[in-house]
Amino acid sequence: MGIGVSELLIILAIVVVLFGTKRLRSIGGDLGGAIKSFKTAIKDGSEDKAVSESDTESAGGETSANKNEKA
Repeated sequence: MGIGVSELLIILAIVVVLFGTKRLRSIGGDLGGAIKSFKTAIKDGSEDKAVSESDTESAGGETSANKNEKA
C-alpha cells in the first residue's frame, strides 16, 4: 500500500500551486548549492586528514604528545 503515481502527481500539483514555479526553482537551486558545498567540505576534510597522517608518518611516527615531552 505505497504511494502510487497518481498520488505523487496530486502532491506535486498541490506543491506547485502553493509555492509557484519560480519559488520551487529557487528552492531547488539553493538545495543543490548546499549539497555541492557539503560534498566539497567532506572532500576537503578527508584530504586534510590524509595530509596530517602523512605529516605524522614523515616525522618518524612521533605524535604531537611525544614532541611536547621532548621539549
